[in-house]
Amino acid sequence: MISKWWRRLRGRRRPRLSLLLVVYRMPVQARNTIRSLLPDYQRGVSRDDYEVIIVENRSRELLDSGFLRGLPANFSYVLRDETATTPVYAINEAAAMARGDSIGIMIDGARLVTPGVVRGILQAMDAVDNAVVSVPGYHIGLELQQAAVEKGYGVEEDQRLLASVNWQDDGYRLFNIACFSGSCAPGFFLPNSESNCLAMPQRVWHDLGGVDERFNLRGGGMVNLDLYRRACEYPGIQHVVLPGEGTFHQFHGGVTTGGEPAAAREEFIQQIKDQYEELRGQPFASPQTQPIYIGALHEAVLPFLSYSASQALARSGGRAYEPQPRGPRLVGGDLKGNERETASGGQVSELRRPTTRDGG
Repeated sequence: MISKWWRRLRGRRRPRLSLLLVVYRMPVQARNTIRSLLPDYQRGVSRDDYEVIIVENRSRELLDSGFLRGLPANFSYVLRDETATTPVYAINEAAAMARGDSIGIMIDGARLVTPGVVRGILQAMDAVDNAVVSVPGYHIGLELQQAAVEKGYGVEEDQRLLASVNWQDDGYRLFNIACFSGSCAPGFFLPNSESNCLAMPQRVWHDLGGVDERFNLRGGGMVNLDLYRRACEYPGIQHVVLPGEGTFHQFHGGVTTGGEPAAAREEFIQQIKDQYEELRGQPFASPQTQPIYIGALHEAVLPFLSYSASQALARSGGRAYEPQPRGPRLVGGDLKGNERETASGGQVSELRRPTTRDGG
């Protein structure tokens, strides 16, 4: 049930894209994500091109009202009273408010994005009929946060890494402190399991019926993977990947990324797999698509491009794959590495990658 709602878009022209951002008990991380969606951070677009609908389920840790009041006119905010532990109702309610020609789902408010995400989605929608656009996912840190948390990684270490690269000035620096998320570990050229920024035409969203509200386990279980698969396999669509952009998961003790002991986490993961199979009649499998790749590649993405190509070549028998690029190693609270200028004059961290001896 909605307990507070404000929208500043009345009288403005219809946006081309509506982004829906779901937030629950993560004010620090959500503020970063929201900042990464602001018009002065996103490049090559104006605030008239898109709207952002923030939908927050009430908790003891809400976004600051002063911060929310300072957001620009293309942002709306919904505060909901929710007794269920799943975000599915919040997503479908927010989608009903969306005014854009296309709709983008960001189910996890802790995932900040690179500066070309909005422009890339709009370019894809303009270039390709019935495009379903996915943005690859990453974790902040040396390794998957599910593993890092067992070694003492937490919110403070995560936020310190973010501060070290001054991502607000150049969001592509995030690639220097990240590794692929588990669902995107196969790389750009092999099937992935989900996207935490998934966009599609409004018509496709409505034909799919939104997210399936039967995914009622904590965090929605596998609802995001289910939406990704159904959207990518919908008849007549063309899957588009933005390899030069990314969503970056900030540690917040989430359901599957370190919020509880490993044994309990594994037990819960089995529960959500079982629920998916019960609902769909088969185990989950990544959708098999032939995507089109759109967008520019910042040089910070190149290690992930190389890794992705090696993964695809290894699958085809071409050669052994390379180890995945990982974020920098913190030594005494500082990043090992230095800064150099790009050809365009921007700064890119040259960060030492962990070796086997580093335990990464």
